[in-house]
Amino acid sequence: MGGSGSEVAQARQSPLVRQFSVFLENKIGALLELTRLLGQHNIHICGISVVDTADSAVVRLVVDDPARCHEVLTEAGIAAAESQVVVVELSQGVEKLGEILRLLVTAEVNLQYVYSLMIRPRDHALLAIHCEDPEYARDVLVRGRVTVLSQQDISR
Repeated sequence: MGGSGSEVAQARQSPLVRQFSVFLENKIGALLELTRLLGQHNIHICGISVVDTADSAVVRLVVDDPARCHEVLTEAGIAAAESQVVVVELSQGVEKLGEILRLLVTAEVNLQYVYSLMIRPRDHALLAIHCEDPEYARDVLVRGRVTVLSQQDISR
C-alpha cells in the first residue's frame, strides 16, 4: 500500500491548498455580503464551512484565487486567518473516505475538522482536511495512494 519516495517528493513540490478563516458578525446578510464581495472581484468559492456561535461566525473558505482573496479581504478590512488544508479526491465515494481516515489514524494524524468542497474536478468529490501537520498528512496519504490535490489543481 505504500508509495515510492519519488511520489512523496513530487507531492512536496505541490503546494497545499490555502484556506481562509473569516470572522463575521453574527447578523442577517453577513455571509451574503462576503460572497458578493468575493464575486465582484471574480473570486470563486470552491469550498465553504460555517461555524456559528452566539455573537460571531467563522467562515472557512477555499477559493480559486487565494492571492487575490487575501488582497480583497485586507482592503475591505475583514479579519481573516490563513492556513493550509490537505484536499483529497474521493474517487470511490464513502469507501475511499474510510480508507483515508484509516491511513491518517494509523499515522496518528489528529484531524481538527473536515469539510467537502463544492467543485468536482474529474467528476470526483473533494474533501478538505485541516490538521496539525498538513505536510505530514499529505505525505501519509500520497504513500497510501490517495490523490491529493494542490492549489493549482483547484484554481483557474
